[in-house]
Amino acid sequence: MLRGLDIRDMLIIDRLALEFQPGLNVLTGETGAGKSILLDALGFVLGWRGRAELVRAGAEQGEVTAVFDLVPGHPVHEVLAEAGIEAEDGELILRRVNAADGRKTAWVNDRRVSGEVLRALSEGLVELHGQHDDRGLLNPRGHRQLLDTFAEAGDLLAETRKAWSARTAAAKALADAEVRLAEARAEEEYLRHAAAELDALSPEVGEDEALDAKRRLMQAAEKIRADIGRAHQALGYEGAEGMLSDASRWLGDAADRAEGRLDEPLAALERAMTELGEAQRGVEDCLEALSFDASDLERLEERLFAIRGLARKHGVAPDDLPALAENFRARIEALDNSEAGLKTLRANLNNAEAAYAAAAKALSATRHEAAKRLDKAMAGELAPLKMERALFSTEISQTEAGPEGFDQVAFTVATNPGAPAGPLAKIASGGELSRFLLALKVCLTQTDAGLTLIFDEIDRGVGGATADAVGRRLAALAKEGQVLVVTHSPQVAALAGHHWRVEKRQTETETTTAVVPLDATERIDEIARMLSGDQITDAARAAAKALLG
Repeated sequence: MLRGLDIRDMLIIDRLALEFQPGLNVLTGETGAGKSILLDALGFVLGWRGRAELVRAGAEQGEVTAVFDLVPGHPVHEVLAEAGIEAEDGELILRRVNAADGRKTAWVNDRRVSGEVLRALSEGLVELHGQHDDRGLLNPRGHRQLLDTFAEAGDLLAETRKAWSARTAAAKALADAEVRLAEARAEEEYLRHAAAELDALSPEVGEDEALDAKRRLMQAAEKIRADIGRAHQALGYEGAEGMLSDASRWLGDAADRAEGRLDEPLAALERAMTELGEAQRGVEDCLEALSFDASDLERLEERLFAIRGLARKHGVAPDDLPALAENFRARIEALDNSEAGLKTLRANLNNAEAAYAAAAKALSATRHEAAKRLDKAMAGELAPLKMERALFSTEISQTEAGPEGFDQVAFTVATNPGAPAGPLAKIASGGELSRFLLALKVCLTQTDAGLTLIFDEIDRGVGGATADAVGRRLAALAKEGQVLVVTHSPQVAALAGHHWRVEKRQTETETTTAVVPLDATERIDEIARMLSGDQITDAARAAAKALLG
């Protein structure tokens, strides 16, 4: 519900603060007083596209603030959640500033937002209806959604959307598989040859580095083997080992007569002979490792170069060749099993299509049943509005399948029996159109909890008993929530629960618009003015009192 509207420096409004109430709120005033400016200001703060120049002449910027009360479960909460905004205590404050240079900035609960967020919020906050309504009931693109809402088809609609998503995913999976298979077929010969080549070589991770190290060792072996051999000989029995052995034997013979002075040297010699033995064994192992013939090096280099050649051929590192071979084998296996896989994917698609067709058919049946109920309800609403001869019809035709089924919905009217039916906007005259829109909104209002409805001179072109019927329908509509009406009809104004007069005030230097809340006495005078014009007569006041009951 719209609780408050604060306007500063917009068009001919310098400062205006309004507090609206639940129920039927009416705005009246002479033509040109500025009633449309209020709607322009509200549309501005809601992000609607409207006039380009809104800032009051001489002001640096214009600003509009709108305060809404949100009931629990209001659809706007989802939009706020997506934008990361909290509605504290169910209060929503929209503020938008228009600088004199045209720049526009908006905030929601003191959080800066884009115009897109404002427009998304506005769809759940306010609905405007008038003779030039192109955002709501006159827009054929929204008729299917309106019918679904009237039919309370939310669960069926969600099921159909889910089935469509599953169908789309299954179709994509099959198409992707067919593309991959076609690509694989085109390179099948290459895959099999490359896989066989890799399997024959069977490279291992780390093998390239190991072979390269061994190759470098073998290449250097001839040069270092002679030095290692001489070292082995020098360490052997004819060299260091023999000398240490002789020294140990001689010192051992003399130790008994040395009174312990040779114990330390003998222990050191024993340790030296142990270390010498380990050195000998290490040198012998190295000599054995360096013992190869030329064919060993040739075979090693042949494998090393083969591994590196395949790596260059496939544009990968040598260590990536095993993984590449596994990839090729997997693709070949997929080729060999492709028909079975495609058969499964085709079955999945057939099942998904059948599930979608069933969901869309059930949704369509619900729409057709709801269309009959809506047409009957409209006939009941049009009669009190003096349009008992008019015919309203909800036309459902089949269109291309999509996430919301295969139905196309359009509201058509015929103003007289036997006359051709057509779209609302093209067939009905101004006054008829107003009443069609009002009747349609009354029929659909059960689903609009928490929505503020605005009717801009929707009663234009009607008077007398018809205007009274319009007013009573608006009053009935307001019992479900909040309705704001801009009207020139005294019959409509008399049925309001809250009444404001819009008036233009002029001085020698400027013209401004003011909005004045009316008490009971002032309402009598305002409705009398609407009945008789500028000269308010006693008869007009009496008629006004009669209307007010």
